[in-house]
Amino acid sequence: MTAETGGGAAIQERPALITLLGWYAIIGCIIFAAMILIADFVVPDHDWIADTISDLGAGKYEFIVDIGIYAFSASLISIALLAAHVHLGNRRWSFGIVGFTILGLIVFLVGARNEYGDNDKDGVVIHSYLVYALGVLMAVLPWCMSEGARRCGAGYAKILVGLSVLWTISAPVFFMLPSDIDGIYERYLGVIAMTTVITLATMFLGRGQGRPGN
Repeated sequence: MTAETGGGAAIQERPALITLLGWYAIIGCIIFAAMILIADFVVPDHDWIADTISDLGAGKYEFIVDIGIYAFSASLISIALLAAHVHLGNRRWSFGIVGFTILGLIVFLVGARNEYGDNDKDGVVIHSYLVYALGVLMAVLPWCMSEGARRCGAGYAKILVGLSVLWTISAPVFFMLPSDIDGIYERYLGVIAMTTVITLATMFLGRGQGRPGN
């Protein structure tokens, strides 16, 4: 898969790089889900329906969830790298590249700052601002990538638009829920986020393998 620039130099997509990044993006999501599941059983007195993922990320066993958070952060960066390597759109796609990069950094900071679950009020607490930024980006980014994704298949575009709409409708509800059920709802939002990453990773993998429609 090559394209010619104005100067006549060929730009070639690298299937091996696409495969490496695409599979890692998927594996990172699996690691994230697995670490949360492990922490649900390991952390004492944890109620996975009432307690959020943030609650798991504080205290003696915080390293378990932190591993998952960092793995998912790298998955988001992998999607950004894939989108930059295989540029399938216009300004919306370019915004998506930057957005996934920022989103990956936000998720990393959420894990690194440890400002959750322990009522930490020391210094400048930015966790809430990071969460709001994450929420906005997750609503917008799937839509940004949908137009370019259509070049790989109309199904990908429909799924991404659907995920964007679903997140936009679902995410604000989290802040209105009573604390005894917000844990399971946060996991539902996590599934939407991981589905977005896996959808894009699958699309790129298909393109890297030269499947029809890519």
